[in-house]
Amino acid sequence: MKMIKRLSGLNAIVTGGSQGIGKSISLALANEGANVQIFSRNIQNANIVVDQIKLNDGEATAYAVDVCQEDQVYGTINMLIKEFKKIDILVNCVGGFNRFLPVEEVTIPEWDLVMNVNLKSAFIVSKAVIQNMKFNRFGRIINIASIAGSAPNPYAVSYLPYGAAKAGLIGFTKHLAKELGAFEITVNAVSPGTTATERVLLARDANSLERMAELTPLKRLVEPHDTAEAVVFLASMGAGGITGVNLNVNAGVVM
Repeated sequence: MKMIKRLSGLNAIVTGGSQGIGKSISLALANEGANVQIFSRNIQNANIVVDQIKLNDGEATAYAVDVCQEDQVYGTINMLIKEFKKIDILVNCVGGFNRFLPVEEVTIPEWDLVMNVNLKSAFIVSKAVIQNMKFNRFGRIINIASIAGSAPNPYAVSYLPYGAAKAGLIGFTKHLAKELGAFEITVNAVSPGTTATERVLLARDANSLERMAELTPLKRLVEPHDTAEAVVFLASMGAGGITGVNLNVNAGVVM
């Protein structure tokens, strides 16, 4: 007996879907039947994820897109709408920062870079899909924020520009949810805690990771698939009554 998948027949875009949490989200959406379009500046990594999805009989395509560049975003999304007629799911997962600096050393270019990557990108891509979602009277927009947007992580170094950008993303989520609700479009955020991605595992030593895990109420680190499963739920029909929510996936570090 063939299992019915929760996202069969739906078209999804995942920005930053080629590595870390974004990779897990791309794989999880495809596993539930979605046709996944991965936007990434690293087309090689994105194609590796696409190959992995196809090996599991899923559907996916990779596109080289800088989501901070409006012309690239609109050009690619208009092409997808022409091909598929509808965009059902958008996951804004692009984000991050490259270094920690005390606030007095944060330059305007550094501030703008972090804001653009984490907040402006979500605005650009969301705006690009909204007209199509309104026309089809259906949509799921899911923004990957961070516990840093609600409060500094009590067990790890925090970075002010990143926290400010993610706080803005959570606010953006709530305002957009109110504006789009009448069109049967839900908008939610998922806020992971420190996650055991390849990048984090390389950047932190084993003792540091063990100590951070022990300090959480669940006594473990968050894994990329934890956030991916939360995204799948919010993208599904079962979450049709949920909008404007910021769902913490952080092993209880911030409640």
